[in-house]
Amino acid sequence: MHPNPIFHDADTRQNINFARERGFGILAVNGADGPLLSHIPFLLDAEGDTLGLHLVRSNAIARALTNSLTAKIAVSGGDSYISPDWYEVPDQVPTWNYVAVHLTGILERRPPEELRDLLDRQSAFYEDRLLPKPPWKTEKMTPEVMEKMMRMIVPCRMKVTSVTGTWKLSQNKPDGVRLRAGKQAAAYGFGSETQVLSAQMLGAKGSGN
Repeated sequence: MHPNPIFHDADTRQNINFARERGFGILAVNGADGPLLSHIPFLLDAEGDTLGLHLVRSNAIARALTNSLTAKIAVSGGDSYISPDWYEVPDQVPTWNYVAVHLTGILERRPPEELRDLLDRQSAFYEDRLLPKPPWKTEKMTPEVMEKMMRMIVPCRMKVTSVTGTWKLSQNKPDGVRLRAGKQAAAYGFGSETQVLSAQMLGAKGSGN
């Protein structure tokens, strides 16, 4: 997370909504030989208190969950390189704008009896975005095949204790300067979801004119 407080102007609700809508991030825990990382989809409740996820049984984090562990999930949004020329003011340097939310909490392995409900809720949350397509449901699976696949994964739950976000959108620049850079990011930026990031830059509150 960038230390400049101007990039931490999003409130907790905005950070939770972003992470919940994104629903995908990098799970990290401390392992015996160093950090363990896994890219995972997750389901965050509306309050931002509890997060459900599943891991392949052979995943290093799943194997390490003999006891609950402190964990962090990094959720990334759009990002782009920002050229100093785009500001059209002197004495600027290159930078990279981005949006990221970190969820910190206590991760625990859950009983296998909870897996089917977790999978049903996760798939329903994602499938609802594909309307008007009829949603996929686990009932469409052959029961024997579904049972075999579920034996390969384990349910996990994280109790969220901290939510922090960085929305680095050139808020430290005067409004006109930020707007110029935001428009250039839409046209020429490279990174991830540059159009989304540009729109966020154009809508951010800068340091004034």
